[in-house]
Amino acid sequence: MKKEIYEKVIYHVFTKSISEYIIFRDKMDYRRILEAFEFYKFRRNRSFSYYRRLSEIEKENLYKGEKIVKIIAYCLMPTHIHLIIFNETENGVSIFMKNVLDSYTRYFNTKIKRKGPLWESRFKVVVIENDEQLLHLTRYIHLNPVTAYLVEKPEDWEFSSYKEYLNLIDKNICEFQDIIEIKENEYKKFVEDRISYQRELAKIKKMIFD
Repeated sequence: MKKEIYEKVIYHVFTKSISEYIIFRDKMDYRRILEAFEFYKFRRNRSFSYYRRLSEIEKENLYKGEKIVKIIAYCLMPTHIHLIIFNETENGVSIFMKNVLDSYTRYFNTKIKRKGPLWESRFKVVVIENDEQLLHLTRYIHLNPVTAYLVEKPEDWEFSSYKEYLNLIDKNICEFQDIIEIKENEYKKFVEDRISYQRELAKIKKMIFD
């Protein structure tokens, strides 16, 4: 049964590759889907291929159209994606995810000369009920690369929104400032104090389900 997605609601959106297939193999792959995030959060009147040929200045000046989603946080992992999304319009999340995932599938299949679907079934969505849940969820997804021992600290992972939350980079994909009220140094402590706990929890889950 298809889950109904409502306007003006925040969702945790999760999707993963078929059979945990590694779908992000180098920096180019990660950057390609991040560019798709930026493009498809608007209802565009131009194609993504056209957009990618433009200079950075031309991209900024291009008519963007209606915004269909706001990205509040994200983390890209080798086999899966976590997003926190504010659904701006009717079917905004569904349209955004379909466009992003279809676009990346075409890119990836062409790159490695592969055919067939890349993602496991339909993406999953969970409503975020309150501010506390939202804050804890941002921490959980920002710690994913640390929990998986890809890096030792979350700011060492290039492909999440964590550095945006710490105001360490100039170019931002996310729009969270009006939704999450916490200072950069407080957020850093809030996240990094949980590293050991989240790693231990992951080990317990693995022991249970293996």
